[in-house]
Amino acid sequence: MTNTSVLVTGATGMVGRCCVRRLADAGYQVQAMVRPNSDRAALDGVSVRWIEADLAEPETLPAALAAADVVVHAAAHVGDWGPAEAYRAINVVALEHMLHAVAHHGRLRRWIQISSLGVYPARHHYGTAETVSPDLAGLDGYTRTKAEAELVIKRHVEEHGLPAVILRPGFIYGPGDRHALPRIVQRIKQGKMRFLGRGDRVLNNTAVENLCDAILLAIETPAIDGETFNIRDERLVTREEFIHTVADYLGEPRPGHLPEWVGRALVGPIERYARLRGRTTPPALTRAQLKFMTLNLDYSIAKAKCALGFQPRVDFREGIIEALDDVTGKGVS
Repeated sequence: MTNTSVLVTGATGMVGRCCVRRLADAGYQVQAMVRPNSDRAALDGVSVRWIEADLAEPETLPAALAAADVVVHAAAHVGDWGPAEAYRAINVVALEHMLHAVAHHGRLRRWIQISSLGVYPARHHYGTAETVSPDLAGLDGYTRTKAEAELVIKRHVEEHGLPAVILRPGFIYGPGDRHALPRIVQRIKQGKMRFLGRGDRVLNNTAVENLCDAILLAIETPAIDGETFNIRDERLVTREEFIHTVADYLGEPRPGHLPEWVGRALVGPIERYARLRGRTTPPALTRAQLKFMTLNLDYSIAKAKCALGFQPRVDFREGIIEALDDVTGKGVS
C-alpha cells in the first residue's frame, strides 16, 4: 500500500488523528489536511505530509486534493446548535467543491465519507439497517446537513461514477474529543447532569478505534463503491452504564433521574427562548440532547460485518477509560 496516497480531512480532530496514525502504521502515504492555524501537536512523530486548506475557503480545495488516490473525509462542522446554513456551508457546499475537484484531477480510487447514524429519523431504533432512508428534516443543522451530504455523494456516484463509500458511525468517543465528552464531564462535575427517564435504553456508542478499523476496511475492500455501512461497537451500552461509568471515573455522585415527559415538555420553550436571545452556544436542553438521553439507538452492523469483515474489537469499558484519561489529562505523561 506504500504507493497509495490517502488524504485525511479534519486530520487533527478525534477521528482524523486516529485515522492518520492507523494509515501511517499500515504503510500508506498519508496527507493530513488542516487549516493553517491548526494545532498539529497530536500528530507529532507521525510520518505525514501536511496539506493546508480550509473547507470554508473553496478556492483552497482543488490543490489540496490534487495528489490523493483515496480521500477520507472526516472533517465537518459539528454540534447541535446554530443555523443550518453554517453547517451546510461546510458539510454540503464544501463537499460539492471537493467532489468536482477530484473529478477534475481524475486519479481518485475511493472516497470515504464519514457520515453519522444521526441521519436516521429521530425515533426508537431496534436493529435499523441501511435500507431505511436518511431524514432530511433532521433535529438540528448537523444531522440535517449530514443527510444532505449523503445525497450529494449518491448523486455523484450515480451521475459521475464517484467511487465512494459512506460510513455511518454513532456517538464517537475516544482521545481527541473536544465536544461531547468534555461537556458531559463538565456537567457531571457541576452536578447538573440528570437522566431523562429510566436510562435503560441503549446508545449507539462507537469507539474511534473501531471506526478507524472500518475506515481501513472500506479503503481496502473491493467492489463496494456506492455502498453505505452502519458502524458501531459490538456491545451497546445503556445511558445508565455510560453516565455511571463517567461519574465513577470522576469520583462524582451518580446523577439522578427526571421523568422523560418533563424534558419533552421543556425542550421547546428552552430552545425558543435561546433563539430569541441569539444564543450561540447550546442551552441546557436541546432536541438533539433529548434524543441522546432518551431514544433507543440500536442500528444493525450486519452489512458491515458481512461485506467489510468488520469486527469491533474495542469494548466500551476499555475505550471510555482511554477517552476520559485524555479529557481529564490523566493520559498525559
